[in-house]
Amino acid sequence: MSVITITAANFEQEVLHSDVPVLVDFWASWCGPCKMLSPIVDQIAGEANGFKVGKINVDDEPQLAARFNVMSIPTLMVFKNGQVANTSVGVKPKAAILAML
Repeated sequence: MSVITITAANFEQEVLHSDVPVLVDFWASWCGPCKMLSPIVDQIAGEANGFKVGKINVDDEPQLAARFNVMSIPTLMVFKNGQVANTSVGVKPKAAILAML
């Protein structure tokens, strides 16, 4: 499965009403650590089985970042049944990200 671009328009459907857990990457194009994390998140999305992966550009969707109190990026959040189940800030290895799910 590929990474889903999440916006205010599709957030409810793709994340809150998802029947599988959703790993959400809050990122920005100017963020160095985000660029380091991005290939890992993309790889996880490509191998996704039983969950899906989405990315939210905080510059394009500041209201979503504010809604979930994202103060530092990259921030990863796992949503299960419409609720935040896990949060991680900063670059993490693939195994640590998978452990969040």
